Amino acid sequence: MQWSGVITMTTDFGHKGPFAAVMRGVILSRNPNAHVIDLAHDIPPQWPPEAGFWISRAYPYFPRGTIHMAIVDPGVGTEREILVAEHDSHVFIAPDNGLLAPLLDHADKPRVWQLDIERLAALSLAEPSATFHGRDIFAPVAAELAAGKLSLTAIGKSVTEWTPGWLDDPEVGAAKVSGAIITIDAFGNLISNIDASLIAGYREPVANIAGHQIPTLTTYGRAKPGDLLALVNSFGVIEIAKSEGSAAEGLGSERGAPLVITDGYST
Repeated sequence: MQWSGVITMTTDFGHKGPFAAVMRGVILSRNPNAHVIDLAHDIPPQWPPEAGFWISRAYPYFPRGTIHMAIVDPGVGTEREILVAEHDSHVFIAPDNGLLAPLLDHADKPRVWQLDIERLAALSLAEPSATFHGRDIFAPVAAELAAGKLSLTAIGKSVTEWTPGWLDDPEVGAAKVSGAIITIDAFGNLISNIDASLIAGYREPVANIAGHQIPTLTTYGRAKPGDLLALVNSFGVIEIAKSEGSAAEGLGSERGAPLVITDGYST
């Protein structure tokens, strides 16, 4: 692995308090040449699917050899494992709670290890706290990897199984794809896990959600102000929007809500 020196951070810490900054400090203390990038810190608390979604959709825009840390970890301090995975010349570090499952399940022969703290004695890690493994484990391991001072094979034992994702993959049927809402952005747009490729052959894709049938348009400005629309967003998945408004408020839908795309309107 040729490391890029870039480390991304994705957490549910929010922007209140020093938690993300402390992790950055730990990384730079061990590896002053690291380039630490905040991918997202506003993941809803204890909602790994959104963290996994954003990492899987965002990582290709970073240089090969980037390390992506994701810390949405309701099981911190328990017996849950920490995974380190290599895929597509990128490395991913996350708790084994389903966060990485959507990425790894569709990866071509990923290499995955369970992190073994006992193998990392040379890193002189402090005794981890029960509630902040991001600072005490994730950050120093990422820093040492990015510096080339730690090899992936020294991380722990190789594994071929991991905790399943919290949401099922979209179900493809006859002229119908059933998926779910993964996240809601700052504009109130409902972003799903339905990839555009799954409806590529549809003549008239219609989004069915919360009792509404919504047409698919090319962009927000193609709808009248206040109208709902579906579109393929910049990350290649189906999104439900409201022109000049919030689709989330208008539909009352939340993360995990079912979404069905049909080829044509149903009666």
